[in-house]
Amino acid sequence: MAAAANERTALEKKMAALGVRDEDIVESFIRSSGPGGQNVNKSSTCVYLKHLPTGLEVKCQRQRSQLLNRNLARHILLSKIENSIRQNVLRKQSLKAKVMRRNRKKPKGLKLRILEQKRRHSVKKSGRRKLSLQSDDI
Repeated sequence: MAAAANERTALEKKMAALGVRDEDIVESFIRSSGPGGQNVNKSSTCVYLKHLPTGLEVKCQRQRSQLLNRNLARHILLSKIENSIRQNVLRKQSLKAKVMRRNRKKPKGLKLRILEQKRRHSVKKSGRRKLSLQSDDI
């Protein structure tokens, strides 16, 4: 009994750390399928959890006991939420780094090379212009 209480407090601490509330989780129980015999056929041991703010869903039927599946499903859901948060943080960091790379000052030598390349390109394009016939040429 003490182990279950310790696990519940650990689960509550993890939920608090991630900012997940019990009200945000929709929980339902479904009849399991597969091995398990009469226990599986008569009782709803499969647990389905959905976290409403993120839309993440978990379905767990690993154990024959509903209580064990319920705890396991909560752990899986919390790890998915944690991964989702971590991915968002990494995405924001990479976007910030990309903007910093784009906005950093270019070295003087690079600026000069770019300007020289533009000048050569304009000379090349000016050579392609159509020659217009003026009245003085006729």
